[in-house]
Amino acid sequence: MTKEELAAKIDHTFLKAAGEPDAVRKLCREAVEYRFACAMVNPCEVKLAAELLSGSGVRVGTVVGFPLGANIGEVKAFEAEKAVRDGARDVDFVVNVRRLKDAVGDDAVRAELLCELEMCNGQAKRCAEGVVTKLILECCYLTDEEKVLGCRLAKEAGFDFVKTSTGFGTGGATVHDVELMRRAVGPDMGVKAAGGIRTLEDALAMLKAGANRLGCSAGVEIVREFMPR
Repeated sequence: MTKEELAAKIDHTFLKAAGEPDAVRKLCREAVEYRFACAMVNPCEVKLAAELLSGSGVRVGTVVGFPLGANIGEVKAFEAEKAVRDGARDVDFVVNVRRLKDAVGDDAVRAELLCELEMCNGQAKRCAEGVVTKLILECCYLTDEEKVLGCRLAKEAGFDFVKTSTGFGTGGATVHDVELMRRAVGPDMGVKAAGGIRTLEDALAMLKAGANRLGCSAGVEIVREFMPR
């Protein structure tokens, strides 16, 4: 793997509630300099990021129902549509964790959740060409059975990726979860590892486990650590 190939697998992320006034501008400058897959920002900052990254080839990413996933489906769908119209091309939805847990063993809840996921995914993709959608499972709150069900529902609903974590839960990405998710979705669907990926060693472990996208705020440090090698 080259430095450029590694950078192209990273969603360079700033999703904090607070930060320096120029944090989004700095994120976008770094995303262009290092050629990251996208710059991931909060929904209210999508327009600014789209302006800053216009013509650069770096995508704008954002999150929906973040970080709890507890908004109703129609709200998530509206949020996704607005984000895409503002310029986002990667949209990471947080699953309703409690509904996912209830869906294990309850076909009616499973059907309701699948309908919600299909609506959200479809709304994002209808608004523009080339939109990539990811479903965040927040694995730290789930059993392995619940994680596998979440992966299967994401695949049925047409999502492009499943994602481990928001980074705001009680734990982030683990090798075990990435391996489990990769087995659950098969070789053709994306798996994004996010949360707690701070070093090159962390990043390479997730890629080896089956992730093909990484969400992290330490992307610059990871690529710089790789460069001497």
